[in-house]
Amino acid sequence: MADKPLFRQLLEASTIGLNLVLATFVGLAMGYGLDKLFNTSPWFTIIFLMLGIIAGFLELIRMARKTYDGDDGNNKKDI
Repeated sequence: MADKPLFRQLLEASTIGLNLVLATFVGLAMGYGLDKLFNTSPWFTIIFLMLGIIAGFLELIRMARKTYDGDDGNNKKDI
């Protein structure tokens, strides 16, 4: 039983980089697709790339706060 929290922490830590990269890639792909659809290159690509990067960092901050506050159920506010 003592290994489960450590294993869970390792799983959560391994997803941090993956979430950041995937959010950035999804934003880039959406922007690229919209640029091809509306022939507006490179505007949607730039806008959605920035939104993807922002979303990735917001998820990174959310995960860091969750880790910092702990998962013991004694959190004073929900994030």
